[in-house]
Amino acid sequence: MGMYKDLEGKRVVVTGGASGIGLATAQRFVNEGSKV
Repeated sequence: MGMYKDLEGKRVVVTGGASGIGLATAQRFVNEGSKV
């Protein structure tokens, strides 16, 4: 669980998540408990 509790359980869409900034963003959302 991360430090942003308001992201837990939220659904997010990340475009360009295969590499680079998009991948890092998707991983962060997952670590925060979001559904990507």
